[in-house]
Amino acid sequence: MLKAKRPVFYTGGGVVTGKASEGLTDLVKQLGYPITTTLMGIGAYPQSDRQCLGWLGMHGSYESNMAMHHADLIIAIGARFDDRVTNSTSKFCPTAKIIHVDVDPSSISKTVRADVPIVGPASSVINEMISLVQGHKIAHPEALTEWWEKIDGWRADREGKLYEPSKVGEALKPQEVIEALCRVTRGEAYVTTDVGQHQMFAAQYYKFDKPNRLITSGGLGTMGFGFPAAMGIKQNYPDDDVVCVTGEGSFQMMMQELSTCKQYGVGVKIVNLNNASLGMVRQWQDLNYKSRHAHSYMESLPDFHMLIEAYGFTAITVNTLDELEPALERAFADKHELVFLDVKVDPFEHVYPMQVPLGAMRDMLLSKTERT
Repeated sequence: MLKAKRPVFYTGGGVVTGKASEGLTDLVKQLGYPITTTLMGIGAYPQSDRQCLGWLGMHGSYESNMAMHHADLIIAIGARFDDRVTNSTSKFCPTAKIIHVDVDPSSISKTVRADVPIVGPASSVINEMISLVQGHKIAHPEALTEWWEKIDGWRADREGKLYEPSKVGEALKPQEVIEALCRVTRGEAYVTTDVGQHQMFAAQYYKFDKPNRLITSGGLGTMGFGFPAAMGIKQNYPDDDVVCVTGEGSFQMMMQELSTCKQYGVGVKIVNLNNASLGMVRQWQDLNYKSRHAHSYMESLPDFHMLIEAYGFTAITVNTLDELEPALERAFADKHELVFLDVKVDPFEHVYPMQVPLGAMRDMLLSKTERT
């Protein structure tokens, strides 16, 4: 670990479930190495910190995927090298040695061969790593400086180019909605999601500095998960902001739980990124089938505003950018009131970056017209 010239920490949900976030933060800070997480590991290390590159994989950040591909050492803790991270395993991080820490021995070298396998709980292994590196200096500080310069260059290359903001008269971009949600809640809310584009946008644009603040079904891919998950969290943390970020397809799978919320006074907030389509399916059809859409668009949607009011709850419909932030402020004014925001967003917006299938981690689509 101390001899690496281009190291990266790659941490997953095992750090969160193993309650090892505090130790991980200490270790990463001591070494000064960059860190990236999986979707399920978001918040295990503060995303607002400079050393955090965001999350990696299929829709991970440009700099995290580039750093992983060019690393000479990957320190994987509580992560399983699933296909949403590795892309093609034959092209995965070709110059890197891999240290793999996991509590489950069957997970180690299952997908990608580990050079240094370590079986044990994340918290105890991390604490032992801390004791081993304390009092020692890294062997190549100049190489680490160069590595950070390279990473900062990747960051600068993509800064401000992730999406085109909406103009006056245009449909809202879903990214704008999540950024506004993060501002209004000061990054302190518990955020649940369903599955699809809205899930990726929530993970990309809401900045989580604490573990267990993003609650999503991950590899299970469960549409309908977000609303009841938010209800459960609100029951346990009644005085905190709990918001379900969903889409009109997912929400209809469990919208009958509005009755439960009415019965028991469960005051969650629901932000519906309404693009009138199954967005991720439509995106793949745009990319792979020349926009021949089938079963990915919805022409039989209810009037969500009327539906929510029929249950006796507050509904707010948002069509433009100038309506967005006031609507969010209104929604979060009372922590114990259920409020539904039906936000009409651009139906043609895609989630980027997006890894090129069967490529290496560095092979990404960056927009509808740009790729690495």
